[in-house]
Amino acid sequence: MISRTIKGIVFDVGETLLCFGPLDTRSLFNEAARRSYDYLRSLGAEVGSFRRYYWKSLIGLRWHLLRTFLTGRDFDALDLLQQVGRKRGLHLTEDQWRQVHWCWYEPLYKVTRVEPDLQETIRTLAERYKLGILSNTFVHASAIERHLGELGVLDYIPVRLWSYDFAFRKPDRRIFIEAAQRLGEPPHALVYVGDRIDKDVKGALAAGMIPVLKQAHTNGRGAPPAGTVRIERLAQLPDRLGEIESRT
Repeated sequence: MISRTIKGIVFDVGETLLCFGPLDTRSLFNEAARRSYDYLRSLGAEVGSFRRYYWKSLIGLRWHLLRTFLTGRDFDALDLLQQVGRKRGLHLTEDQWRQVHWCWYEPLYKVTRVEPDLQETIRTLAERYKLGILSNTFVHASAIERHLGELGVLDYIPVRLWSYDFAFRKPDRRIFIEAAQRLGEPPHALVYVGDRIDKDVKGALAAGMIPVLKQAHTNGRGAPPAGTVRIERLAQLPDRLGEIESRT
């Protein structure tokens, strides 16, 4: 019997650790624009009319999302906010800029669902495996890590990679290899857990990791490649990993 020893687990964030579900993006953007605008006004910032602020923000976001699609490289939303703000003559502290960014993220935070036993599951896994995060995102780590911290799981996942820090993103195998290097383990000893066949499963396989596909509305219609482990909930991971390690 051939055993396969797993040394670590790398997680996606959206629809994996944090479940957003199908989103009403227009409603979320409207609320985020209002929250960030009101916060800037509370600081005495000269931001003009809300209508002008709204449309400049929407056009800017769409342009940068298009550029990400064309280049395959994510942008850093916090850095972008600071660049645009400074051009408009806004002078805020780093903490204030992070709060502006949180205002943009907060509507998404409010609709997020997590498994009721998420903290227990992550703690159990951390007792045996090295844990990491690898996520395609333009949302700055300050917001996501604040969210994960409030859920009581951040400290169990010390290695965290955000695509905006790299010139490539999933499914590019290089970012998976980078995650393996930071965990200090070979890719074949790592599991990658995500919700996308095209980004997560195929990227993990290309890098030599063991792909685990979590059930989500983002799975797509196609069947995952051979060798993909499927789960409905993260709480199933400890048992499924035991099965993988004992597989012949």
